[in-house]
Amino acid sequence: MYFDEGGLYMKIRVSLPRHIFNSFNVIILTIVALSCTLPIIHVLAISLSSNNAASAGHVGLIPVDFTLASYEYLTRKLDFFRSVGISVMRVLVGTTVNMILLIITAYPLSKSNKVFRGRNIYMIFFVITMFLSAGLIPTYMIIRNLGLLNNYAVLILPGALNVWLMIILMNFMRGIPKSLEEAAAIDGASYWKILFLVVVPVSLPSLASLLLFSMINHWNAWFDGMFYMNNVNKYPMATYLATQIMSSNRNMTNMTPEQLEILAALSEKTVRSAQLFISIVPILIVYPFLQRFFIKGIVVGAVKE
Repeated sequence: MYFDEGGLYMKIRVSLPRHIFNSFNVIILTIVALSCTLPIIHVLAISLSSNNAASAGHVGLIPVDFTLASYEYLTRKLDFFRSVGISVMRVLVGTTVNMILLIITAYPLSKSNKVFRGRNIYMIFFVITMFLSAGLIPTYMIIRNLGLLNNYAVLILPGALNVWLMIILMNFMRGIPKSLEEAAAIDGASYWKILFLVVVPVSLPSLASLLLFSMINHWNAWFDGMFYMNNVNKYPMATYLATQIMSSNRNMTNMTPEQLEILAALSEKTVRSAQLFISIVPILIVYPFLQRFFIKGIVVGAVKE
């Protein structure tokens, strides 16, 4: 076997009949899909199984001794629903702030230094923040001095601009044909109109991906809630779920007989599985609506260079 100008992929593609090549692709993609799906089904099965079955490792892809005790335990308090509401608020507000800052930051940085003077200086500043940080204690002191402790804003403002995502969007915008912006400028459009009426619609595939990444980051974040929130009633869902096992062990003396009966049917493994499954459900719901943008590689209204 040798490499020609078309590469190894083209060599295999030419040498194999179409139906064999397509069958090979189907098998590989099926294996990849199962490797992503089966762990989720396994986690769901554990969360719906009894304490004994989960602890003994008898649970595969089907629940054993089906029970909703883990979910009943997690949802029996108003604290759970309050934390879910906080997380939803955080995702909505935080993602909106993230996307606005990503767009208005990536667009000017996608221009050359001749078009945007000082562009390289700003870029160096952003890149430095990717590799250097003040550290945990100085960051906490800054948050405290700004009066953000125990404030919902602390869940959003410190991570308002993700530099990694900004660079991804910047590189995508740099690939947009310049003739699109030039045509809009000739028609008298300002930079703001060019950005939101031309560049943003063309960048929808990239923006959809970054939107999903931002939502996942906010939904799964738990450390900042535990570190910056002194009031447990202000914990987001990820932080709330992370503290459930520890708090349940400390508060057993204050539980009612019904609550103790529920706790007896639980194990750390089933509760953690329930927590994990609950945390990924919203992303599983949102992803199908954004999937078409991942595979939509067209440029809306593009013209030939």
